[in-house]
Amino acid sequence: MKQLGRPLNDEDRALIRAAQETLRRGYERNRHEVAAAVRTQRGATYVGLNIEGIYTPCAKPVALGAALTAIDREVVSMVAVWRGRGEYPVLAPCGNCRQMLIDYAPKATVLLPVAPRRVARVPVTEILPAPPWAFE
Repeated sequence: MKQLGRPLNDEDRALIRAAQETLRRGYERNRHEVAAAVRTQRGATYVGLNIEGIYTPCAKPVALGAALTAIDREVVSMVAVWRGRGEYPVLAPCGNCRQMLIDYAPKATVLLPVAPRRVARVPVTEILPAPPWAFE
């Protein structure tokens, strides 16, 4: 059976640490349980926290919004972490975030858990099969 994704590199591990540090610093119970980090082609890292409320934006669109606000649109990778038993493990993106990534960063990779205690780098197109533009 083929393994999903490719092994992480040093840049990927640094991106995970950036998200973890953002959550450590910004964690507030019942308000900010997830953090995300985005790396762009220029090598910049942008971070975000989820926002609890009536409509709850995930951390990934917040981090992507920070990159877009800086006019740094070429996203190459993204990761999210959550406050799980104090370890800040990597979290797979929800369906809405997968669609957002296809729309805004179709060439990017996502760091996600693919097996117990294994995180890999996976192209966005492999986590949301058959995006709408595939039928054009």
